Amino acid sequence: MPVHAVLDNYYLALTLLVTVVYQLSGFAIAWTLQFDKITDLTGGSNFFILGKFSLLTLLVGGTFQTRNVVASALVMVWAVRIAGFLFFRVLKTGHDGRFDEIRSSFFKFLAFWIGQILWVWLVSLPVTILNSPAVSDPAHGGSSPRFGTSRDIAGLVLWGIGFLMEAHNSRRAEGSSPLVFQSMALTGLKYRYKSSKTISKDLPIASGVWAWSRHPQYFGEMMCWWGMWILCLSPTTDGSVSGNARSAQYGAIVSPIFTVIVLMFGSGMPTSVKPQAKRFYLKSYGPGAKPEQAIIWSQYKEYVRRTSILIPLPPVVYAPLPEFIKNTILFNWPVIFQFSEEKDGRAAVEEAESNLI
Repeated sequence: MPVHAVLDNYYLALTLLVTVVYQLSGFAIAWTLQFDKITDLTGGSNFFILGKFSLLTLLVGGTFQTRNVVASALVMVWAVRIAGFLFFRVLKTGHDGRFDEIRSSFFKFLAFWIGQILWVWLVSLPVTILNSPAVSDPAHGGSSPRFGTSRDIAGLVLWGIGFLMEAHNSRRAEGSSPLVFQSMALTGLKYRYKSSKTISKDLPIASGVWAWSRHPQYFGEMMCWWGMWILCLSPTTDGSVSGNARSAQYGAIVSPIFTVIVLMFGSGMPTSVKPQAKRFYLKSYGPGAKPEQAIIWSQYKEYVRRTSILIPLPPVVYAPLPEFIKNTILFNWPVIFQFSEEKDGRAAVEEAESNLI
């Protein structure tokens, strides 16, 4: 039997409570055992919680309109793909380098899990709110316009583009792997690049969508959640809901905004751009580098010059653009993302040399 409200009209408290209990339980196990497999397995199922929220709120609210079912199904598909990749990675490596510097610190390790609480709950808000009767059930003041509005279509298109970018080249996964492993994201391809002993590491990945974007997985992630928010909006934009419900739906924009902020300024691109540049710089000029290896850095700089940092663009379009355009509206911001040979390069070499002592 549908439940109109659990703690509040939009299931916000219910889903937050489930997230907090689940994540803190995972933290207690991971901290006690100091075991990365527990952390990564919980991390994988953490993303699957997004799908569980969709199913949970759909069943609790009884809002089985086409839009609600489609949105919930898309979130669960996305969550299964992420969970599949993280589970595959932990089985292959048995260790997660992300936790090397924080695993032994109670508060730093706890902060990681609190971050996961925020991520799961905030990102799931558009579907959580959509599935509440206050938004989608006319009997409780909600509205459910016929599926197929312009926002439904726009949301599906954006979500589809994002998901395809994340899942691109998944067919190149090991053919003997189970189906769930064959649905890995671009992050899976990048993982195989890093872990392969046969692929040359003297050049960054420059095939497929990586020829058009240096971070297609992050762009795809952003598109998925902008698309999901737009897909969920139709009860407000094409129907008739209360002022509070309208505010809740528009307020769910925090989901894609939070995703962009995290990937642009947090655990996404900042942890990738300069560290990658540093690695190629040291291959050419670090301790023990040979004169003929200087070409590695030159090749990397050429790749950066012709390849957009985020928004996929053909190199023939991106390369000749003025630096001002690249460094502003195309997000290649110097302070955050550009590696200075004079400053960052010198510091990298000094660090590498000190590590040899």
